[in-house]
Amino acid sequence: MGLQLPERVRKVGVWALAAPALLALGACSEQDQDEWSRLAMPEGASDRSASVIEFWQWTWVAAMAVGILTWGLILYAVVRFRRRDNNEIPVQTRYNLPMEILYTIAPVVVVLVFFKFVIDVQEDVTEEVDAEHTIAVVGQQWSWTFNYIEDEALDGQTSVYDVGTPAEIPTLYLPVGESVRFELSSPDVIHSFWVPAFTYKLDVVPGRDNAFTMTPEREGTFAGKCAELCGTYHSRMLFNVEVVSPEEYAERLAALEEQGNVGVAKGGSEVITQDGLDIDSEVDTETEGSE
Repeated sequence: MGLQLPERVRKVGVWALAAPALLALGACSEQDQDEWSRLAMPEGASDRSASVIEFWQWTWVAAMAVGILTWGLILYAVVRFRRRDNNEIPVQTRYNLPMEILYTIAPVVVVLVFFKFVIDVQEDVTEEVDAEHTIAVVGQQWSWTFNYIEDEALDGQTSVYDVGTPAEIPTLYLPVGESVRFELSSPDVIHSFWVPAFTYKLDVVPGRDNAFTMTPEREGTFAGKCAELCGTYHSRMLFNVEVVSPEEYAERLAALEEQGNVGVAKGGSEVITQDGLDIDSEVDTETEGSE
């Protein structure tokens, strides 16, 4: 017979393991508890966030269920079939057909169930609707250009733009509660347009115009970045997102028009220039050295 601990000792051990976790959870603020409920996902700020966060939560539930089942079977086998006598020779089982069928079919069922939910969430997130605004986003080494295409916030015919640099991070303005279509393009290499609070990102591929539509649901300032390694200054390819009232959004676009930022800026050969880096002088230096 194996070693059996007294029941009182076992209870003390369980509480000793559980107490730190309970204390840690009790010490969490309301904001921390909210983050726990989302399992470290950022608080959603778009109409596409809810389905992605819910899918993420259920993914953890499924992973924990599979983990508990797997570890449970392992512990059961360890206890049930442990050696009880040094002279005991265990039964030499060549195969177990029911068990082999189980561990062949079960993973297939799990994958099929996940696949079904993945397709449902994907269709929900990528659903195209008639957007009220169109913004052409250009990702270039190493910043972003935001083109507000013929926006009704102006006269419905004028397009304005805002160009950023690694030294001056650009700001993307969005009207709260109004749908926006993002058209993504790049003149150089692959980038990835990502605003974590929107729980969605999409690659920006040269020669291919990707697009998606979403509606920001709450006002605030959010961080955006490039999520694809795109060269030397990839880490500086940042931008801010300001979700504001429709009235303030119209004011921001009018300010860009007053500054002379009229038209559509799609990027070009000059997009790789950086503050503090004189490319022409470097080329001249290299030419003189080669001579």
